[in-house]
Amino acid sequence: MAEYILAHDLGTSGNKATLFSVSGEMAGSSISAYETHYFNEKWAEQNPKDWWNAVCISTKQLIDQLNISPSDIKVVSFSGQMMGCLCVDENGVPLRDSIIWADQRAQKQVKDLEKHISQEEFYKIVGHRNTASYGIQKLMWLRDNEPDVYAKTYKTLNAKDYIVFKLTGSFYTDYSDGNSMGCFDLEKLEWSERILDISGIDHNKLPELKPSTFVAGGVTEEAAKATGLAAGTAIVIGAGDGVTASIGAGSVSEGKTYCSLGTSAWITTTSKKPIFDPEMRTVTWAHAIPGLYAPNGTMQYAGGAFNWMKETICVSEKNEAKNTGGSIYEYINKQIEETPAGSNGLLFLPYLLGERAPRWDSVSKGSYIGITSETTRGDMLRSVLEGVTYNLAIILDILKSHISIEEMTVIGGGAKSEVWRQIMADAFNVKMNVPSLLDEAGSMGAAIIGGVGIGLYENFDIVDQFITISDSQQSNKQNYQIYDQAKKQFDEFYFALRRVFEQQLKGVD
Repeated sequence: MAEYILAHDLGTSGNKATLFSVSGEMAGSSISAYETHYFNEKWAEQNPKDWWNAVCISTKQLIDQLNISPSDIKVVSFSGQMMGCLCVDENGVPLRDSIIWADQRAQKQVKDLEKHISQEEFYKIVGHRNTASYGIQKLMWLRDNEPDVYAKTYKTLNAKDYIVFKLTGSFYTDYSDGNSMGCFDLEKLEWSERILDISGIDHNKLPELKPSTFVAGGVTEEAAKATGLAAGTAIVIGAGDGVTASIGAGSVSEGKTYCSLGTSAWITTTSKKPIFDPEMRTVTWAHAIPGLYAPNGTMQYAGGAFNWMKETICVSEKNEAKNTGGSIYEYINKQIEETPAGSNGLLFLPYLLGERAPRWDSVSKGSYIGITSETTRGDMLRSVLEGVTYNLAIILDILKSHISIEEMTVIGGGAKSEVWRQIMADAFNVKMNVPSLLDEAGSMGAAIIGGVGIGLYENFDIVDQFITISDSQQSNKQNYQIYDQAKKQFDEFYFALRRVFEQQLKGVD
């Protein structure tokens, strides 16, 4: 009789339920979508009831599609969107919609914290900057603007924590989601009394912290009826999506590194200690593996910049693909492949939505630099990929200054492009490995956490049984020399133009 692990990945657009066999093969998946409500320019909320409905629907669909017995599922575990703020009463009933990671309303609360704790001190405690993205600032906003909700709040939860409650009746969070609250002591792995005291938030309104592998309990009879799971099935709390992806991408020991190349992109490695960058350009997450950390740098718009290029510059390629029945990506990639490394001196700053790491700059814009009468269409296309890669390379250089990194796994939609993977291998000067499953790292990581949690696996080395590397690319040393010089120019141009972008903003104001 086959045995399975069920992983739920609660993302921004929906929940994906994925079933893995205990031996590591993906058996199937089911997706159930839900809405995000964007309003007031910087506000973003979701209804937690939609999360629960999506979990129930996707679980039932998956069990029915694969025609398995619910009792064959030995454990359920989670990956989930981080940096949220869902207030519930003592019965676990939501008091309002959840303020999600994308919400930026808590700007005043950031400044309130800054009056009593510097960015540098905050960063040294949490491993992150004090920004409106994190949970504690959002909870402060609710206290200041919706005092009735705050007064009734028993616990503040992230998405996966709410689903764990719905399944077991218990309130917990793991260290990674605790870290995303912005009031977590990264080295002590506990709530920071200093930050909580400064914030004025009641410590008791935060859930109990546990390791990601902690078994929160078994599925209740009520939850079993709603989901189709067997009552008593073990529930492991899992981790935030950025951290589960680390597990699913094989970043389970010191120096193991991966890049996720989607609309946004990030590079994450694994270390035995937090990496505190003197300029605070990178962040560090609590890893799902006890005793380890996940230093990270996330850029705002990577595949997003490519998509902008595809939709605006590549109109003729789009029409040609439509007329021939071919792929627009084939036409784009052909031109990029025929263009030499360095795009004949053309540089592209990929800051179409400002930038997070390594700039932390909401002002800067996207820019082409170095256009001449000889600049070709291929130069313009290739320079977009190179510009994104240079920005990621600066993040990688910061991590490399603390830890040895010789190879990297790349996942996400951008990893489908062989020419982009080669640009990355050349600019990063590392071997790039491509897994056969590019979009399952979060689910796979959650499944492995669940398996370790209930003792199906001795440790996280089992990830090698889940991941199959389908391709790899070595760095071209000659291209590396070209890119190393271009990356320095890229950095210099950014700082030269930043004042211009600031003046543009003042002109608009």
